[in-house]
Amino acid sequence: MAAEILARDVGLDFPLYHGNARSLKKTVIRNVTGRMGADSRDRIVVQALRDVNFHLKSGDRLGLVGRNGAGKTTLLRTLAGIYEPQHGVVRVTGTLNALLDPNLGMNSELTGRENISLRGQYHGLSRPQIEQLAEDVASFANLGEFLDLPVRIYSSGMVVRLGFALATAIRPQVLLMDEWFLAGDANFLEKARDRLEDMVRGAEILVLSSHIPQVMLDWCTRVIWMDDGRIRADGDPGEVLHQYLDAA
Repeated sequence: MAAEILARDVGLDFPLYHGNARSLKKTVIRNVTGRMGADSRDRIVVQALRDVNFHLKSGDRLGLVGRNGAGKTTLLRTLAGIYEPQHGVVRVTGTLNALLDPNLGMNSELTGRENISLRGQYHGLSRPQIEQLAEDVASFANLGEFLDLPVRIYSSGMVVRLGFALATAIRPQVLLMDEWFLAGDANFLEKARDRLEDMVRGAEILVLSSHIPQVMLDWCTRVIWMDDGRIRADGDPGEVLHQYLDAA
């Protein structure tokens, strides 16, 4: 089955659970415009995504740009199924992998090796395949004896290495990536880039968020500029990046 992503009229609100207080309402109404609203229970909400529409098919490489808080990561998490939109439709066809957070899907109380096994089981791998996965992740992450210790004692760099190795070991049809994959020391980044680029080439659809224009130009066939939870521009990477950078 060919990969496909459909986002139609997507909207997502985050309620401020104490937002029904009269004083807070007055403050919000007086000082904040644009992304604030009220839900059916009269709670004040942050309108994280509004009227987001796009359609991706096999071969598409979509980049997301925008300032911090523009909605890029929220959109990625919605496509990954972590958030459920209150409005509109999100439909993803094909196997999916999300490089959104180095801790995503990991249990910090378990060892690195146990987390590898759980990830393999989640993807329906056989025991020999899980053993092969463990060998691949162990070789790439280079954690040594720490692989058999609880993840909660890992340094932040070790967590990134394990998370990256796990996330890139299983090749999906649809790949969602946030810019955390550029974290890590210089030696690791050089090693990681080849593995990541190979994964990007192998995916049918890529959706990538980054603040680095050259990454967008190198990897993407289309760019969306997110602003205050909405799509401000959508089109050729060079043209959209020019508009975005001129407005920054």
